[in-house]
Amino acid sequence: MDCIQQTTDAWGFESNCQLKFVNFEAHENHISHETEGLSKKHLVVRRGKPFKLTLLFRSQMWNPRSENLVLEVCLGNRSERIPVQFSKEEYQPHSWSAKVYPGGLHLKSAEVHVCSPVQSSVALHRLLLHLETRQTRRSYSVGDFVLLCNPWLKDDPVYMPMDVQIQEYVKSDYGVLYMGTPRSIAQRPWSFGQYEPGVLEACLTLLEVTPQHFKDKDKDFIRRTDPVYLSRVICAMVNSNDDLGVLEGKWQGGYKDGVNPTEWSGSADILRQWVSSNCEPVRYGQCWVFAAVLCTVMRVLGIPSRVVTVFNAAHDGDANLTIEEFYSSSGEKLNLSKDSIWNFHVWVECWMARGDLGAEFGGWQVVDPTPQERSAGVFCCGPCPVAAVRERCYEARYDTPFVYASVDADVVRVIVREGRVVGRKVDTESVGQLIYTKSLHSDAPDNLTGTYKGRKTMQQRVTMTLYSSAARCSLRSPPTGLSCQLSPQETAPALEVSLSIDGVPSVGENISMRVTVTNRSASPRLLMEHLNAQLKAFNSNPERSFWKAHKEVSVQPGEVLTLHHIIPPAEYEAFLAGEDIVNVAVVIKDKRTEERVLAFQEFNISSPQISVEIEGGDSIQVNKKYTARVSFVNPFTKVLSGAVLTVEGSGLLQGKCQERLLLMQPEEKIEKAVTIVASLAGTKLLMATFSQSSSSRVVSRSFHKVSVTAA
Repeated sequence: MDCIQQTTDAWGFESNCQLKFVNFEAHENHISHETEGLSKKHLVVRRGKPFKLTLLFRSQMWNPRSENLVLEVCLGNRSERIPVQFSKEEYQPHSWSAKVYPGGLHLKSAEVHVCSPVQSSVALHRLLLHLETRQTRRSYSVGDFVLLCNPWLKDDPVYMPMDVQIQEYVKSDYGVLYMGTPRSIAQRPWSFGQYEPGVLEACLTLLEVTPQHFKDKDKDFIRRTDPVYLSRVICAMVNSNDDLGVLEGKWQGGYKDGVNPTEWSGSADILRQWVSSNCEPVRYGQCWVFAAVLCTVMRVLGIPSRVVTVFNAAHDGDANLTIEEFYSSSGEKLNLSKDSIWNFHVWVECWMARGDLGAEFGGWQVVDPTPQERSAGVFCCGPCPVAAVRERCYEARYDTPFVYASVDADVVRVIVREGRVVGRKVDTESVGQLIYTKSLHSDAPDNLTGTYKGRKTMQQRVTMTLYSSAARCSLRSPPTGLSCQLSPQETAPALEVSLSIDGVPSVGENISMRVTVTNRSASPRLLMEHLNAQLKAFNSNPERSFWKAHKEVSVQPGEVLTLHHIIPPAEYEAFLAGEDIVNVAVVIKDKRTEERVLAFQEFNISSPQISVEIEGGDSIQVNKKYTARVSFVNPFTKVLSGAVLTVEGSGLLQGKCQERLLLMQPEEKIEKAVTIVASLAGTKLLMATFSQSSSSRVVSRSFHKVSVTAA
C-alpha cells in the first residue's frame, strides 16, 4: 500500500469524500506488464497498456454524481490532467485515459484503470489525485511510477512480433559474448543483471544526468518517447568521455587503480558502483564491457537488444573505407597506419522502427558505446540501420560509413624496406569475416554475417574498385618518408604463398605452422623465407616480436613447397598467457628478382581448463547452501611460483575466495571449495581465475553458469 500525502484544500472548503490510500497493485501490474523483478521500490509498467490502481476512501465513498475524480501525471514542469470516466470503450493509443469499468465501485473503494499513450516518455512519473466539486478540490500526492517501452504493443516503435525474441532480447538476464579470433572463438558468459537490486534505479539515474537533461529537462523528457533518441543518448552515457558516463576505457598499461576489464562478468556491479560513487566513472572497460552494460540499460528500458561480435573489425581511422597495414621485409608488422583491425569488436544491436528514415531501415540498429570516433562531436556511434550497411546507403543516419568500414572494408597490406614499398596485396575478404550473436535458447552462436554483407551489385563493385585503387596508389596519407613507388615485379607475381596454423594452440603445447610456396613460373627460384611472430593486443597492431626464423630454400618450376615450423613452449612461455593473440607473418623473397610476397595468420592461444563442479548439479535453489569445488592442474613442464586460484560470483558469493601455493609442480593440482548461496532466481555466474602473483599474469579464466530457481 502506498502512503498518501494530503495537500491543502484549494478553496478552503471540506469535501465529503476523503482518500485514505492507494494500492498500486504492484504484483498484479508487474505480472501483466512483464516487469516482475525489475524494482521493489516503484511500480514499473509499460506504455500503451492499462494498469490498475485501487483507491480506498475513509468514511464515505466517492460519489461520481457530485465529485469529479481527476488524476494528474507530472513529468518535469509538464503535467496532464486525466478525468476518471465510466466507460467500456477501448483505450485511445495517443492520449492518457483513466476509467472505472462497471462493477469497479465497491464499498469505500474504486478500481481505476490508467493507460498512457503508446509513445510516452520513458521516465519516472509523479502521480497526483484530485477530488473536485463545484466549490472544492482536495489534492493528494499518490506516488511515482516508471514507464518503459512496450515491445509487445504493435504501435510502439520497439514492437517485436515474435514473443520468443522478446523473451531473449528483453527479459533474459543472461548472455554470451564471443571473443578471440575467427579460427578460435571463445565464449564468455555475461550476467546482464536487470533484475538485480538497484539496477533499474541506476538506469533512471543515468537518464537524469545526461547533458541533454541538464541543458533542457522538458525537451529531454519530450524526446524520450523516441527509441532512436534514447539509444543515442544512452550510448554516449555508457562511456565517460564527454559526460558523467558509467565506464572509463583503458587498453594499455596497468589496472591497479581499478578493475581489469577481463575481470568483469556482469553489468549490475558496474552500474551500482557508478551510482554509489555519485556518478564517478567505473574503471575500467573495453569494448565487450561497454556493449554489455549498454545492452543491460536498453533491456531495462524495454528496447530489445543483443550483444554482437564482429571478428576482424576494421577501425577506419582516416575515413576512406580502406584499411592500410604495413610490414617490414622480414615479416614484422609495423605501427605506421592510422587504421587498425581489431581481432574482435563488440557492439550492440537494438530493435526499433526508424520513422526518421523510412520503413526499410527499421529493425536491428548498430549502437556502439566504445569511444573510438566522435559522432556529431560526441563519443557515440549509431543507431545505424543494419539494412543501410548491407545496402551501402552511406547517407543513412547515424554513422553508416564507419560501421560499413568495420565489417566490409578492403585491406591493403604493404611490405616496406628502407622507406620504399616493395610489395603490396589487397584483401577484400578478411574484414568482418564472422559476425556472431547468441542464438535463441542456446549458447551457440547465431551467424549474422549475411545480414551485414549482401552481394555487391556490378555498380557497387566498380565504385569500390575505383575507390580502393585510388587508396592503393596514394595510400591516402602515406607515412612520412615512405615512397609509394611500385616495384615492377608487383604487377604479375609468379609466387603464391600461404601460411596456416595446425589446430588451436594451447598453453604448454607446441605452436605448429606450415608455409606453402607455389612457383607459377617456368624457371627455378632461389628464395629467402623470413618468419616473424609477435604478441598482439586484440584491438591494435602487434607489439614486440618474440620469435623469428630465416631460411634459404629453392623451388622448382610448378612445384608446391611446404615448409614446417614449430615454436616450442620454452620459446613463448615468457611472453604468452592464455587468451593472448599472436600475429605470425611470412615474407618470401626471390633473391634474383627481389619480388616479395606476404602471408600472415592471427590466432589466440587457448587457456588450460579450470574445473568447476557444483555439488548436486548446476541447478540450485534460492537461499540454500551448496558447495562448489574449483581446481586447476599445472599444464607446464616448469614449476610455477606464486600460484593463486581465485573464485568469485555476483549473487552467489560475498567477495573473493582464494587458494595459494608458493610453488606448484608440473601436473600438480590446486583446489578450492567454496559455499555458494543465491539470493535471487535467474542465471548466475561463477568466475574462476588462475594466476601467478609473481608475474601478475592470468594464466586461465573460466566462467560457470548456474541456474537459480525459487525454493
